Amino acid sequence: MRVVLHEAVKGLGNRGDVVDVADGYARNFLIPTSKAQKANDGVEAQAEAMRKAWQLRNAKDREAAEEIAKVLVARPVTVTARASAEGKLFGSVSAADIVAATVEQTGVELDRKMLQLDEGIREVGTHSVMAAPHDEVQFPITVEVVAS
Repeated sequence: MRVVLHEAVKGLGNRGDVVDVADGYARNFLIPTSKAQKANDGVEAQAEAMRKAWQLRNAKDREAAEEIAKVLVARPVTVTARASAEGKLFGSVSAADIVAATVEQTGVELDRKMLQLDEGIREVGTHSVMAAPHDEVQFPITVEVVAS
C-alpha cells in the first residue's frame, strides 16, 4: 500500500515522503496513529508541498544550529559548584546547570535534551560535553567546573 507520511517514522522516511509499506502495517499502525495517510493523486501533491516546507524549515534550523555552534565552541562555559578540598563536588553538575550557565554567559538558549550527558559531572576541572541542537550538527562544549 502506498502511503504519505505525516511525520518522520524511524526506518521508513520523513514527513511528506510517499512510501510503499505492507497493507497490515498501514492499516493497523500508520493510519490509526495518524502517522500516515493512504496515497492518491491529491494527497501526493499535498505531500510534495509538505516535503518542500519541511526542507526549508530544516535548512533554517540547521543554519541556526551552526550559528550556536560557532558561539559555544569558541568559549568555555564556567559552572560554579560546592566542592571538597580534593575537588569532588557535593552533588553534581547536570545538563540543566550547564544550560543555565550557557544562557547567563553567552545568551544562547539551549534545551537540556540537546546535551549528551550520560551522568552528572562530579569533579572540579575541565570537561567536554557534546551538544546536538540539530540532527546534522553536533559539537563539543567545554565546561569548566570551579569550586565555590
